[in-house]
Amino acid sequence: MYAVIEIGGKQYRVQPGESVVHELVPGHGPGDEITFDRVLLVKNGEGVKIGRPYLESVRVVGQVVETGRHPKVIVQRFKPKKGYRRKKGFRQPYMKTVIRTIEKG
Repeated sequence: MYAVIEIGGKQYRVQPGESVVHELVPGHGPGDEITFDRVLLVKNGEGVKIGRPYLESVRVVGQVVETGRHPKVIVQRFKPKKGYRRKKGFRQPYMKTVIRTIEKG
């Protein structure tokens, strides 16, 4: 059994027991239980159910394992012969979640 869920504008294929690294969801920290209700598709032994756009009676429950930030991305701007140089860095925050169950209502 697996499901396709939407988190932060991106789609992830998840199964119970596997972990997924996704964008930070505000208000949740390590050890918290998190529920994803934007389920796009569910496949089980019976067949496939597709939402339009989401399935109303299905939700995915997981537990947050860790939060952190990805490695730094350096952004540089440069204009030759003008003495213009700018350097900025950016680190995207992330969460790692272990999927517990896919619940059907």
